[in-house]
Amino acid sequence: MTWWKSLLGRLLMSDRETLLERRRDDYGSLRITENGEGYRFLYFGELTEQSCVFHADPAWLEYDYTRAMLLGAFWCAPPAQMTLLGLGGGALANCLVRHFAPGRVTAVELRAEVLALARHWLGLSDDPRLQVRIGCAERYIAAAPASCDLLFVDLYMEGGLSRLQLQANFFAKCQRALRPGGVLVINQWQMGDSGLPYAAAMLGDLFGEQYLQVQVEEGNIILFVPAVGDPPLPLDRPAMHAWAVALEPQLGYSLQPYINDLYRAGEVL
Repeated sequence: MTWWKSLLGRLLMSDRETLLERRRDDYGSLRITENGEGYRFLYFGELTEQSCVFHADPAWLEYDYTRAMLLGAFWCAPPAQMTLLGLGGGALANCLVRHFAPGRVTAVELRAEVLALARHWLGLSDDPRLQVRIGCAERYIAAAPASCDLLFVDLYMEGGLSRLQLQANFFAKCQRALRPGGVLVINQWQMGDSGLPYAAAMLGDLFGEQYLQVQVEEGNIILFVPAVGDPPLPLDRPAMHAWAVALEPQLGYSLQPYINDLYRAGEVL
């Protein structure tokens, strides 16, 4: 599904959503809505649906791209130290804490009001292993070399991709934040229907063509990058499928479709 189809679907459903709260900060407006099926949505501005949380189970991941991001955990044995750049509604953080036995999950969120809304309306976990820090992702990660085993980069603003997700220097710092054996997971937009992320040329120059990626229906492309000096991530589909089968009963959905669509960036589809 392309981004505009997703937006059209949200617009058609907007009359069935109830406004729960609206706030404003230095970066724009924020609002929380709820539909009749028990889903709550965090919006940046009026139209940008940033997060979707199932109120009855805040660890449930509704979006394909967040489910695909979980594949990064395959290469990181617990108890991994995990960092999320961008909290959003907190569903991914909740999922990691509940289902992946982390040693710690640190979420870095620019906007204090996003954290407040996630805690009040979206069921953000109070598990002591989850820590949220308010501040700039770039400054945080620059000061945290070799600090984590799994690093998720999911930085978006009301207008779309954060400028950081188009900067080689930022991603180089992210890769240096990994410990040996660690994995960097990046949520990027696709350039049209090309099958390439927006920053494909820059990412190729920075990481070579050995990183893995998977395209999902919302139009996102998820990248999986090894730590500096590590070999390419192994693409062992049988082992990954077995791992996904073991996770499916607790997650409530399968990760196998994303494993099937995973490929090396240098491969021709």
